Amino acid sequence: MSTAYYPETDGQSERTIQTLDDMLHACVIDFGKGWAKQLPLAEFSYNNSYHASIKTAPYEALYGQKCRSPKIQAAQDRQKSYVDLKRKPMEFKVGDRVMVKVSPWKGVVRF
Repeated sequence: MSTAYYPETDGQSERTIQTLDDMLHACVIDFGKGWAKQLPLAEFSYNNSYHASIKTAPYEALYGQKCRSPKIQAAQDRQKSYVDLKRKPMEFKVGDRVMVKVSPWKGVVRF
């Protein structure tokens, strides 16, 4: 007999608990007594890792976009500013011929 309020009877909850247990165990091994300071990093890692059951990361499923940490955002902004220094604006007129890159692999390759 199983009830809805006991995670021991729910396979998905059991798997989530096992994954979190493995992550925390790795933190204890790697950081010793300072493992508690690494909990936000473990949470970030779990929330941004791909989950096959929902076919996306939990953060992306909840907010509809990929998570961008402040450090990643700063690095992307810095790289964009370097590229923008050399970028020239492109102007087209009606009737101009342009080259369009078409990839036969788009939508076919899956990793």
